Amino acid sequence: MAKRSILHMFDPMPNNSPFDVNMALDCDFDVLMSYANVKPDSMHRMTQDVIFSRGPKGVKQTAIFIGGRDIGVAIDMLVSAKKSMVPPFEVSVLADPSGAFTTAAALVACVEKELKTKFNKQLKDCKALVFGGTGPVGIATGVITSLAGAETKLVDHFSKDVAQSLAEEYNRRFKCNLSGTIATFDEDKIKLIEDADLIFCTAKAGIQILSAEVLGHATQLKVVGDVNAVPPSGIAGVNVNDFGTPLASTESAVAVGPLAVGNVKYKVQHALLSSMLTGDKPVYLDFIEAFKKAKEILDS
Repeated sequence: MAKRSILHMFDPMPNNSPFDVNMALDCDFDVLMSYANVKPDSMHRMTQDVIFSRGPKGVKQTAIFIGGRDIGVAIDMLVSAKKSMVPPFEVSVLADPSGAFTTAAALVACVEKELKTKFNKQLKDCKALVFGGTGPVGIATGVITSLAGAETKLVDHFSKDVAQSLAEEYNRRFKCNLSGTIATFDEDKIKLIEDADLIFCTAKAGIQILSAEVLGHATQLKVVGDVNAVPPSGIAGVNVNDFGTPLASTESAVAVGPLAVGNVKYKVQHALLSSMLTGDKPVYLDFIEAFKKAKEILDS
């Protein structure tokens, strides 16, 4: 009798994301097992419970998904799970806390595509700002952009210390080169964006971070990307379906809207989940693999 496919969903939060549950079922996992309030120090025990119960053939039909909201904790859990494998008892693992890795990967890949197509530039040629940069998607966006070579700042609305502390933490974790700053008032934002090439908005939904008046000061701006699908847009003038659309109130910048990003994010997460069932060898997937997959999707 063929073994059913099982996805074990480990989450340090009180519940798994319904979005991730839906995605996993759409990728043809037969059984989803949900585990809430999972502590990082329990990953070794739980992973070995997963791998030793199905045999060498059964592990090919078994995988682990790591959720939560803290991307550092998710990475620690992924690393712990990988260290707990005992070949040939080894399963695939995907970490995507709050969808941050797949969303950030899609956002940066879409912006990068427009940067190359419209301006013949690469990320390493650019200065990038991440507004809402201290949340999970913002941090992941900053790390991906910085690792690609852009001079990248995480921008917080309330505290420069918080932004800088997070920048330093993730610089240590991923060997990137982030910095942190604050932009509470329009004059702060104007000063920041005057020489920015790229702006990412990953702030709280339904709040406009950059007005048309502020954007008018961004004389070097090339591409903006906004993941806020709840009106008003996080960046004035960005429409939900924009993908390379000229951005009003700027000289030549183009916009990438939330539904364009969301479409790529959906495809990335679907592809990564599916790869855990279809490959011959176990895979360990985080924001790096998500970004590679997003670029591959956009190039296809």
